[in-house]
Amino acid sequence: MLVSRLTLMIIAALVWYGGGITLLLKGGALVKGAFALDSQSLWTFAAPVIGVAIGLVKARYIFNHACKKNVLRIRALPSPRIWQFFRPGMLIFLAIIIPTGAWMSRMAAGNFGYLCGVAALDLSIATALLTSSLVFWRMSAFSTAEI
Repeated sequence: MLVSRLTLMIIAALVWYGGGITLLLKGGALVKGAFALDSQSLWTFAAPVIGVAIGLVKARYIFNHACKKNVLRIRALPSPRIWQFFRPGMLIFLAIIIPTGAWMSRMAAGNFGYLCGVAALDLSIATALLTSSLVFWRMSAFSTAEI
């Protein structure tokens, strides 16, 4: 099924933003769970700060580049198909990493250290996704003149 490049850009951005928002909410819930277990620990407050800091580094050196590459790839598609909003390898990666993240959260339940660790991980990825999503706007990915 042929689709427009604009449609692919919108789907890619929705997945990008959706992942970032979901992980931000999940990370927040994990921090809240850690706080309920030990509200006095420095790690309850350090985990989110560490997660955001690592996320900013990830955005700068990995996610910005990946997003830019995807926008350029979509623009270059000769006959865009609905499943081409990401490369096949990225779709496989997402199919593996999403259930893995859910499993990690379940395993962390009730364990303060794991809650802090998984929260920092989730918040780092959320920060990287949301920060690097600015690439869509900087590259005018949604402009019909560009596509």
